[in-house]
Amino acid sequence: MKKGYLLIQVLVFGSIGLIILGGLIGWAGTSLCLSRYLVSREEALQIAEAGVDYYRWHLAHAPQDFSDGTTGAGPYVHLFKNKGGETIGQFALTITPPLVGSTIVTIRSQGEVFDDSGAKRTIETKLAIPSLAKYAVVANADMRFGEGTEVFGPIHANGGIHFDGLAHNLVTSAKENYDDPDHSDHNLEYGVHTHLSPIDPLPPITVPARTNVFVAGRQFPTPAVDFVGLSADLADIKVKANTSSGRYLASSGSQGYHLVLKTDDTFDVYKVTSIKSAPSGCSNSTTGWGTWSINRETFVANYPFPTNGLVFVEDNVWVSGQINTARLTIASARFPESTNTNTSITVNNDLKYTNYDGQDVLSLIAQNNINVGLYSENDLQIDGALVAKNGRAGRYYYTANCGAEYKRSKLTLFGMIATNQRYGFAYTDGTGYDIRNLTYDGNLLYGPPPSFPLTSDQYQTISWREI
Repeated sequence: MKKGYLLIQVLVFGSIGLIILGGLIGWAGTSLCLSRYLVSREEALQIAEAGVDYYRWHLAHAPQDFSDGTTGAGPYVHLFKNKGGETIGQFALTITPPLVGSTIVTIRSQGEVFDDSGAKRTIETKLAIPSLAKYAVVANADMRFGEGTEVFGPIHANGGIHFDGLAHNLVTSAKENYDDPDHSDHNLEYGVHTHLSPIDPLPPITVPARTNVFVAGRQFPTPAVDFVGLSADLADIKVKANTSSGRYLASSGSQGYHLVLKTDDTFDVYKVTSIKSAPSGCSNSTTGWGTWSINRETFVANYPFPTNGLVFVEDNVWVSGQINTARLTIASARFPESTNTNTSITVNNDLKYTNYDGQDVLSLIAQNNINVGLYSENDLQIDGALVAKNGRAGRYYYTANCGAEYKRSKLTLFGMIATNQRYGFAYTDGTGYDIRNLTYDGNLLYGPPPSFPLTSDQYQTISWREI
């Protein structure tokens, strides 16, 4: 072996070893830095979450404060301390308040760690309070849905439900069982049952699934829905409408008012001076029965949609027309409340949205009934949330003596119905609307019309994402 050959090998392999060792040390250092950075990023996320939790707590104590107890615009910065009391970071909050009528609050929270990593993470959460419009139909009475009724959305009754149509969502009742008023045998039946063949068995025999009727199932008993608080909601709407940002219409001194909504964000007001008389032989002893159809009216004025979205009428109201990117509540009532003076809202002609993605939202809140009159359109479309506080949403019973209009073809509703008494737009002898399509507008749940009744005073998380 030549002299120096071994030295060359030592130098070569030593250099390789040093390179490998240097790489391992570098890798270990990089991994340690990465681990520290990942820990800092996780801390930043937790700090951002703490910001959301803080503001959820803040809203629980001040539901209408969207500026963090200040009068200025955000971001609102708060220092964050660990359990040892050391300040280790901060969160910065940007709060987007609800649109008019909506309850959806958007909270964007950026968490930052005070170390060399400079780690920052941002999350966005939407909080909202659910409204009464969590159902396609909700009633404070026994209900019957006949054949020809198709409902897309949840249904609930504080009474029992006799359902012979097609329900695409859950059907619930506050009753375990009840005496169906449509039957004369007075046998108790299940809180939600059907008489479509084969008829549901009587309790205590186990109720079948019947997915051909109840596509998403049925549940009973379930908690009742509170209708009592609606009086306070109407009174509150009156106060807010009788301001510079609302629109208040006093008693007409006649039959009531006809409001025609327009896509240019205005509405025409007409005074209804007479109602169409019922034809000879067309009558009914039911309280409040009538044609509920306009005979003569006079133009009053054209008004812009109020900035707070509230129109309150101290009289009966007829509503028709179309809105485009508007959020409105039209309420009708007289105070103090009395069964002899309670007011109603009638829709005889199409009442439509332009957009069906939540941009257009409308509610009609009547102290008594939501009516569809005798001389209503044969193919009637109603878009909106309909609330009958003391009465019912529906059409009175008209016989063949009332003329050809006693039978109508199709009623299409996009929105929801809340009714204190049993609702109905058709009857078992074929009068009324032959086809009733009720489609639930899911946008109403957390983005209801202005001052629409809510089911809670607590915000719920409806979405979470990292930005």
